[in-house]
Amino acid sequence: MDSTGARADGVRVLVTGGTSGLGEAMASALVDAGATVVITGRDDARTAAAALRLGGGTVGIAMDVRDDEAVERGVELAVSRLGGLDVLVNNAGIGMRTVNPHFFTAPQPFWTVSPEGFRDVVATNLSGYFLVARAVVPRLLAGGGGRVVNVSMNHSTMNRTGFVPYGPARAGAEALSRIMAADLAGSPVTVNLLLPGGATLTGMIPEDLPEEVRARLLPASVMAEPIRWLCSPAAAGVHDQRIVANAFPAWLAEHAS
Repeated sequence: MDSTGARADGVRVLVTGGTSGLGEAMASALVDAGATVVITGRDDARTAAAALRLGGGTVGIAMDVRDDEAVERGVELAVSRLGGLDVLVNNAGIGMRTVNPHFFTAPQPFWTVSPEGFRDVVATNLSGYFLVARAVVPRLLAGGGGRVVNVSMNHSTMNRTGFVPYGPARAGAEALSRIMAADLAGSPVTVNLLLPGGATLTGMIPEDLPEEVRARLLPASVMAEPIRWLCSPAAAGVHDQRIVANAFPAWLAEHAS
């Protein structure tokens, strides 16, 4: 099975957190593959600017994934603008920089993290996945099927020193994804996990990261090939898989064998 040039023509995709980083890279790849894309972000102006930058008729919707009413309104608007949805890419998240701008060079123990900072990361990176999927999946089921792709990260990062609350929030989101897949087993909606396979060069990286470490970061575009494939006809029926983007060709070869 070959993913090269995988197309997603006419596929209607909602990418949360699509204004920068991994989200923007995935949205760009999908637009290039022929998909119709809605991206979301908290800030209206920034989201609109990102949609214009992506082109291809991309729609930008301001939506706070922490707020269930905002999510319901945003998903309904996305469905209205696209005439339905085929794929949800749950990606919206905030990083350790929001609670510790120097988390790489000066990691802080969990007891020094503010309750507000902890709640905000968990509300975005875990509860946000739940709220958006909760709004989208019934629509996919009613429409005859669809796909959910939940963006995750390396297990080692989930357990890394000084990574409260980011690590626990992402670990929770991965557990949530596996339960979503179990709940939807046998239905026309598939659920899969996708992660870069290492730290990526995005806005979540601290400014004081040493240059020798920065040089080893993965580009956000590492997500392009697997997300195109996951939204393409070739991925029909693929369910409950954990796909590591920088090892995707090997995974695909094994899956096809």
